[in-house]
Amino acid sequence: MLPLIIFAVGIVVNNYEQDRRDATLRLLETVRNIRLVLDAEVQRMTSGLQVLSLTNSLRSGDFDGFRRIAAGFLEQYGKNGVVLVAARDGRQLFSSVTSDAAELPLRNNRDIVEKVFSTKRPHYSNLFVGVVKKNLIVTVEVPVMRDGEVIYVISFSPPIEIFQTIIEQQLPGKDWTISIFDGEGVNFARVPNPQSTIGQRASPSLYAEMFRKPEATFATVSLEGVPLMTSIARSPLTGWTVAAGIAQGSLVAPLWRSVAITSLIGGVLLLVGLAFAVRMATAIARGEMLHDLLIDELNHRVKNTLAIMQSIATQTFRSASRAEREKFEGRLGALAEAHNLLSQEKWQGSDLQDVIARVLKPYLLNNPQRVRMFGPKVPLSPRLAVVLSMIVHEIATNAAKYGALSNDNGTVALDWEVLEEGDGRKLRMIWTEAGGPHVSAPVQRGFGSRLIERSARDQLGGEATVDFLPHGVVYTITSALENES
Repeated sequence: MLPLIIFAVGIVVNNYEQDRRDATLRLLETVRNIRLVLDAEVQRMTSGLQVLSLTNSLRSGDFDGFRRIAAGFLEQYGKNGVVLVAARDGRQLFSSVTSDAAELPLRNNRDIVEKVFSTKRPHYSNLFVGVVKKNLIVTVEVPVMRDGEVIYVISFSPPIEIFQTIIEQQLPGKDWTISIFDGEGVNFARVPNPQSTIGQRASPSLYAEMFRKPEATFATVSLEGVPLMTSIARSPLTGWTVAAGIAQGSLVAPLWRSVAITSLIGGVLLLVGLAFAVRMATAIARGEMLHDLLIDELNHRVKNTLAIMQSIATQTFRSASRAEREKFEGRLGALAEAHNLLSQEKWQGSDLQDVIARVLKPYLLNNPQRVRMFGPKVPLSPRLAVVLSMIVHEIATNAAKYGALSNDNGTVALDWEVLEEGDGRKLRMIWTEAGGPHVSAPVQRGFGSRLIERSARDQLGGEATVDFLPHGVVYTITSALENES
């Protein structure tokens, strides 16, 4: 029996080592997932501000009229969100907190205001004390353009609780420590002990490593003095860092507990060792088979997603300009939104209208009647949901830049229907714009147009056509639905 006990202990130790490796991979996957969710949320805020920056009332300095529009944007974030508009010298020209702008002090993070004016692109602040409410905040800063020049900076400070909620929803267990740090390594969301740690710099062992690489896994000691195995992932969008750690003790304790239990039961199993070994081997084999099946399914879905991302990256960064990188970030944001919706449905698929509504949400904040959607309920597989969200994102982005959504009067009608044809069921979507600028066919097609066409052909098994009519652009997208429901 002694060799059997030694063998069992060996299995326990081997399982411990495997569990430790799995825990390390799980740590890295967790921080990547939280970073993607964080980037998607920040990108949604940025897109909303960019829509606000295009309003005529803001561009013309009609801040009383702009106040009603800003209130519609703030409704989705609760009472603690604040929208500010500032000049280059830091003067606050508008605040959602008060209508008396003359009494407002200068902004106290004017460096980031100057960055927005200089670069003409969005920026994201580190944690600082707001000049009005005297609370710790981070801000999303977006330029307001007129005739190609920055005239104002529109700033949004979201409730800090939004970021706390993100990590609380992603917390795998009580032995985990998860934090979000700004670009200087200061906590602004954390589990556990958020009240006593928000505003503090990362622990020395973590701070010494967190800026060396965008992603890494290493041993640290938490602010509470607990030894952790920690992974980090830094956002290329904001420069913020997500860190997740699991207590080293929670990894070692199961080892000693398992060794003790195995040794104790070994003596009892002297008479039934053979039967127990057979039963245990069967259970292990069944568990390994199920484990392999689940891993294969997960790999299949992840590979599909990575294939889409790789295709986007290859096409978008061919010229490696900053504008293309921003386009790529917007497309990744749309991809992340689709994945968020699929995650809510536990990857069982989503309804077409839910997918479209989530992509178009930034354009519906001020006037939901500008976009009319009509069609039957159409369940989509995860693959179809992701591809269609990317296509609708590209079409909506074009409309916001050049088409019906680029002014205050344009409208969009989005209709869809399911067709029963000889080669199977097909979905047909028609995007019709009206009321926008006069339309003329472009001299050459951009990457967005090629993405729409190739995605419809290669991913959806259908086709995409666009008609540049004088009164507005019309997109027609068809997709095969066979074996997708």
